[in-house]
Amino acid sequence: MTDEDLHSHLLNRQGSRQSLNTPVLVVDLDALTRNIERMAAFARDHGVQLRPHAKTHKSPDIARLQVKAGAIGICCAKIGEAEALADDGVTLGLHITSPVVSAPAIERLIALNLRTEGLMCVVDNPLNAQALAAAAQDHGKQLNVLIDIDPGIRRTGVGSAADAVALFKAIEAQEILRYIGVQCYCGAQQHIESYAARSEAMEDRAGFVRGVIAALTEAGGAPKIVTGGGTGTHRIDVALDLFTELQVGSYVFMDAQYLACDLTGEEGAAAPFETSLMIDARVVSANTPGLVTLDAGFKAFSTDAGPPEVLSGAPDGAKYRFMGDEHGALILREGGTLPLAHVVTLGAPHCDPTVNLYDTYHVVQGDTLRALWPVAARGRSR
Repeated sequence: MTDEDLHSHLLNRQGSRQSLNTPVLVVDLDALTRNIERMAAFARDHGVQLRPHAKTHKSPDIARLQVKAGAIGICCAKIGEAEALADDGVTLGLHITSPVVSAPAIERLIALNLRTEGLMCVVDNPLNAQALAAAAQDHGKQLNVLIDIDPGIRRTGVGSAADAVALFKAIEAQEILRYIGVQCYCGAQQHIESYAARSEAMEDRAGFVRGVIAALTEAGGAPKIVTGGGTGTHRIDVALDLFTELQVGSYVFMDAQYLACDLTGEEGAAAPFETSLMIDARVVSANTPGLVTLDAGFKAFSTDAGPPEVLSGAPDGAKYRFMGDEHGALILREGGTLPLAHVVTLGAPHCDPTVNLYDTYHVVQGDTLRALWPVAARGRSR
């Protein structure tokens, strides 16, 4: 049965969250809305544009809330994510942040360009620029491209100013391609827990990017757009006076990795964003003093960032431990227990891959189910 089959009858019924089939992906609508509005206000106050990353939420519904709050477009990691958003009417200002290089993928990119407005993509190789131009030429619509700059992790992007200039010249040689700027996403810096250490690391990377931009400018390729940044560095990003737009993503949900970071650099300051994403699970066995078994295991959470935190529904000090694909142990102090079918709410260790395990967001206000939003780009990793 689908989530719609299981839960649509619970919509707007007071207390209906308690009747959800578990494990279930839950979003607190009020916290989500506040997070979106706070980041939008932050961008406005600092004179930068916001192009949030949908790799986090994979949801047209959340994308629409971001655009309504002022975002100029939406980033997507892969074409499949962008196609899923476009299929549901999110068609303005999409940006694909990973290189598109295979013939089938390029064909889909060109088709997507024809049915959207302001689509952007990145390139980091002159041969890729030539392939994109050859495909776009057949349809006659110019394709916006940005040069992807490697911030030092050797994943994608040009690694030097000279390579960036050579790529710029290759792009300029193709009239069907429109060079509009550069991208540099400093992913390795996002989760440095200390604000001071994170700021120092970003200052170093910013110096490198400025050198690349200076070389491009001298060659006639001054970038109109410098896109990058992230939730972990957003305050540092604007202070660098480098980026014209931010690709923040996880701020909408705030998983354990970002909650562990000092995002403000202000001693005693509250975190600027709230936890809005969670997983509800139930007690399915309680036969051992000090331990109950929940119906949420490896299939319910990403496992790259450790076990989930216990948010509510259990005594202070309770700890979750994985027990296999379907189950998790909740360790309770002093031989405690919980009743069968009792609901325990857990946080997402890493929001992006956790979301990718579910078909639907169960959107709640308080204890009431308000909406069912499809995770439309779930599994759209190609």
